[in-house]
Amino acid sequence: MCHMPERKWLVVCSALFLITRAVSAQTAGSAPAGVPAPARVAVINLQQAVLESAEIQKAQAAMEAKYKPRQQDLEKAQKELQGIQQQLQAGAGKLTAQGEADLTAQGQKKQREIQRMTDDLQADVNSDRNEILGTSSRKMAEIVKKLAEEKGYDVVVDVSTTIYYKAALDITAEALAAYNKAYPAAK
Repeated sequence: MCHMPERKWLVVCSALFLITRAVSAQTAGSAPAGVPAPARVAVINLQQAVLESAEIQKAQAAMEAKYKPRQQDLEKAQKELQGIQQQLQAGAGKLTAQGEADLTAQGQKKQREIQRMTDDLQADVNSDRNEILGTSSRKMAEIVKKLAEEKGYDVVVDVSTTIYYKAALDITAEALAAYNKAYPAAK
């Protein structure tokens, strides 16, 4: 047993306690030597952020206006096909064989025309949409990277690859606001 007077013992213990607390306070914010600090993580719904951007909303309206005449032409052709089909049904048994064959040929020709128009329209819409979404997705990735650097995030994960996360980690709204500020939709 130690032969230190009680008062000295109390002072030494108090000093050790204070030193331990001071060291703990200094290292609480940093990891011990050799152990990496915990990563700062954020989560984003990239698809939502891109699709809700003002730029995409404007592009969507522009695409609808651009393709509306072709959509109307397609609808007109479909009505013409319906008219031919109705003539065939109404004339069943009343038309000559040649008349029925002519209407059937017209219907088949109109059907091929409608299919071609539909395929061409869909291909053009898909091409434009993919180009617009690709450009906007690249821009959003730049915004997210900049936001991560500014906020000190080590990693940003998309919700589509995340099973669970706390809502406080979601930076979707923040990224969308930054995107709309950096790339405002032209009026």
